[in-house]
Amino acid sequence: MSDLEDLSALVGNIYDASLDPGLWPSVLEQACRFVRCSSANLFAQDSIRKSANRYFTWGDNPGFTQLYIDKYAKLNPMFPGVIFFNVEEIHQIIEIIPRHELCRTRFALEWMGPQQIIDDMFCLLEKSAISCSLFQVIRRRQDGVVDDEARHRMGLIAPHVRRAMLIGRVIDLQKVEAAALADSLDTLAAAMYLVDASGRIIHANASGHLMVADGSVLHALGGRLGAADSHANRALLESFAAAEAGDAAVGRKGLAVPLKARTGERYVAHVLPLTSGARRKAGVSYSAVATIFVHKTDLDLPSPPEVIVQEYKLTPSELRVLFAIVEVGGVPEVADVLGISETTARTHLKHLFDKTGASRQADLVKLVAGYSNAFVARA
Repeated sequence: MSDLEDLSALVGNIYDASLDPGLWPSVLEQACRFVRCSSANLFAQDSIRKSANRYFTWGDNPGFTQLYIDKYAKLNPMFPGVIFFNVEEIHQIIEIIPRHELCRTRFALEWMGPQQIIDDMFCLLEKSAISCSLFQVIRRRQDGVVDDEARHRMGLIAPHVRRAMLIGRVIDLQKVEAAALADSLDTLAAAMYLVDASGRIIHANASGHLMVADGSVLHALGGRLGAADSHANRALLESFAAAEAGDAAVGRKGLAVPLKARTGERYVAHVLPLTSGARRKAGVSYSAVATIFVHKTDLDLPSPPEVIVQEYKLTPSELRVLFAIVEVGGVPEVADVLGISETTARTHLKHLFDKTGASRQADLVKLVAGYSNAFVARA
């Protein structure tokens, strides 16, 4: 019962943080207690340039966090391999690079080791052609390695963290008072609706009124919000009903419901429950169970590493060596950074030459730059 109560409280606080970003550090502290880890962070990283952007952290060493941003983001063996995972799945860095190889990397020796970091879990919150954002928890020596129970607990909270972060991006406000939610969001560019458990629209902002009036994406038959597509409509209705039962009941329902306009344009809907936490004030004030945010979705493009792997049939190890060559240069430096022997690095380099048709390392750098520049220009 205690675990269920802890989960319920944590999920409620996660959604409150979507309206008030200042709550994220305390939410991450709760998440660490729930999954039994020492620290947690929300951050974004460019998969090509390997530059990092810290959003929120708890339990970290600020000096080492800054070192990561300034130096070690470029050496993190999670990248670019992490972009091959689907959003919201729970993974560990040892799924990208075996533990015995990881332990020999400069990243492990110089950044993880001094902090006694021995394991991690993470999930992608979203990814684009050139970057991704992640929710990560870290285990230090006193915590032991990640076990099945920890992965299960991480899986319980991951979809809620993802929804809260996505809604926070849509709102893009420093803080929204839950009790005055409708007034705060009336000028939002995205369409916003307050609905009851049956989908009846209690309030809509200007963008929301325009969207249902157009009828290409959403409609309001009988005053109830619905999607033009029958499958999406069913998903929305299920999420409205689940929201009435509280945060935990929503789960993955309504996390990111894909919508398609008659013109072919693609939209996405996010559902924020109003039946728990500080958001309950808004629910009571407006007799609503959920807020729905609808906006155009970004073009879903494969990343340059994905395209390169598909084009040249590279293995994960070959991909790591390829991007290490781009980042740090010659074989000795690549071997040092990746924690492999120079002989192994040369073997991977030979395979890269054979598969890509390149004859010099400079050709490999140009190959990656060509793909990356094309995607950056389109992003």
